[in-house]
Amino acid sequence: MGVIGDRDWSKPTSGTRWTNEQLLFHMVFGYMVVQRLLILIRLFGRLPDWVGQGFARILNAATPLFDLINYYGTCLAGVVYNRKRMGNKMNRVIDALQRSLAREDEDALHRGMHFPTRWDPYFHDYMTLAGVYRYPGQHYDHHRRQITLAQLI
Repeated sequence: MGVIGDRDWSKPTSGTRWTNEQLLFHMVFGYMVVQRLLILIRLFGRLPDWVGQGFARILNAATPLFDLINYYGTCLAGVVYNRKRMGNKMNRVIDALQRSLAREDEDALHRGMHFPTRWDPYFHDYMTLAGVYRYPGQHYDHHRRQITLAQLI
C-alpha cells in the first residue's frame, strides 16, 4: 500500500458531496454525537412518552435545516478535526463511550426515546440506550463504503 497524499484526501467520495477527509470527520462525528444522545435518552427516557414523540416530530419537521447544518458543519469542522487530529479524537471518544457503557445498568440500557427517523437511516422511531450505543458503528460502516481512498477500502 502506498502513502495517501494530500490530493487523495480532497478527492470526492462515492455517493456524498463530501471529500474523503470531510467524510472521515463525519464518521468520527457520528461517535461524538452519541455522547450527547446519551444525555437526551437519560432525560427523555424518564419523561412521558408523548413528550419524546413531540420532540421527535419537531426534529423531523426540521430535517431540511438539519441536512444543511449536517453538510456544511461537516465541511467546516473537518478543517479543525482534519486527518492529522481526527484519529486522536476518535480514540478519546471511543474510550469515553466504552467507560460509559461499562457503567450502565440493565434497566438503563432498556430505557429509550423517540428519534427523528428522517435524520438518519439508522435512527428508528424508538431507540433504547443499548441501540444508541450500537448506532455509531452502523453509521461508520455505512459511510466506510463511500470512502474512495484505495488504501482504506
